[in-house]
Amino acid sequence: CERCGSDFVSERALKYHFRQKHLGKVHCEKCGQEVLREKLQDHSKSAHDRLTMGTHKLNGENLEERNMKHMATKISKTCRMCSRHFGTVLGREKHEMQEHHFTASKRAQMSTGFSPHNMLECKSSQELQRFADEKVHPSSGPLSAACAAEVSALLELIQACFPVPASRVIQGGSFIKGTDTQGCSEIDIVLFSDVFANVKLCKKQLKEGLDALRKNLKQTSHGNRILMGKGASLSLRFNFLCSGSLHSHSFEIMTYYDILGPTPSTGAIAPLAGVATTGDITIFGKTISDFGSSSQRDLKLHLYRKLYLCDDSDEAQLWALALLPYQVDFVKASVRRVKELIRLMIHWFRTSFAKPTEENKFRRLPSTYTVELLTIHVWELAGKPLFFSLVQGMRAILKLLVQYVEIDVVWHRHYHPKFPIFVKVNRKHTRPFILDPVNPTANVCDSCNAWDEVAHVARCSLEKPLFSRVRVTAPWFFTDNW
Repeated sequence: CERCGSDFVSERALKYHFRQKHLGKVHCEKCGQEVLREKLQDHSKSAHDRLTMGTHKLNGENLEERNMKHMATKISKTCRMCSRHFGTVLGREKHEMQEHHFTASKRAQMSTGFSPHNMLECKSSQELQRFADEKVHPSSGPLSAACAAEVSALLELIQACFPVPASRVIQGGSFIKGTDTQGCSEIDIVLFSDVFANVKLCKKQLKEGLDALRKNLKQTSHGNRILMGKGASLSLRFNFLCSGSLHSHSFEIMTYYDILGPTPSTGAIAPLAGVATTGDITIFGKTISDFGSSSQRDLKLHLYRKLYLCDDSDEAQLWALALLPYQVDFVKASVRRVKELIRLMIHWFRTSFAKPTEENKFRRLPSTYTVELLTIHVWELAGKPLFFSLVQGMRAILKLLVQYVEIDVVWHRHYHPKFPIFVKVNRKHTRPFILDPVNPTANVCDSCNAWDEVAHVARCSLEKPLFSRVRVTAPWFFTDNW
């Protein structure tokens, strides 16, 4: 159904559904809600007020497409021009075409924005490697050690400045996972406290606690190096100038109750040197889809059920914070070469797209986490090579992005293929589809409403000098089918 996205086994069933649910109804231009045509004038103002608050909340989140959301929002069905929400992506695309005249030529104009001296102008693998070492990879050696020490000291300062005692602190983001670049270093901090055991109470007290943290941090000796960002409903965001102000880290801080408890990290199981552990583990012929005790698995499965049934995006986001360590470990376990490829793809997204204008200010590109998972997937398709050409790896990912409607990715490390919630989500999913490997309720591709723009820029990128004379080699022959 184009109105609500429901699926039906026959045209007859769809027509019956339309008559029962949608016939005689129109969308309110202010809030997008479907109401009877004759009652449109009586549509209550309070409904508009409630939806307006929700819209502002959505627009204020993920200003730089941060991964802190953990639960992919349904941005994929939200108009990139006016933020109106639709039941399906097809409904959103038809609206953009009819109401905003978003044609193919306009898409090309608003999406492409290659920066000067872009890495796509490199003419060989060696030139790309030099570019990556100079412009993409973060500093190494003493500068890296000094940077890590400053981040560690700031973390202790954050705990000391937070007005509520923290029972546990977990960290995420590209800096922690080892996928940060010179222009993009993200650090996510979650402070767990028993004070927030009641989610309703947590939401009421959260703003007060974060405001106090903001004020306390600015009064410390580090205050002049902390540049606070715009306010968000559930988090505190700021940039921290590090190592003589030569670079900065983008921090996002959230807090909640430790719903899973101190579960062991998957990274605690040491992999063999140089061997990635992003796939299933097989022991004596049996596949182990999760680590930890049975009680910990039960807690996680219970959390999955709560996330699946939850209709409050704020509550779902808070509950999903407990899964952050598993997300970090999934990416962190990748071999070094994969992380280099991830960095190049993150840099590509940052330097190949035009900045959003006032006209398309609600456009959202894929999050960093989505880019990480997509890169890992393509590497696994190649047979998980320890060493490979970065040019061939980038070419493979870009070719897949061109045909993004074919992206359909699932891992079964934290939930079984027969787990009922996974079965339900998988049965109704639409592509592109990358199911969060640690959360069977979240398609991370839903955090983007501009996959058509991504495909266009990827297609243009494949015509650049870096790929113009490249011939596919092993183990990337499978990309010929793309």
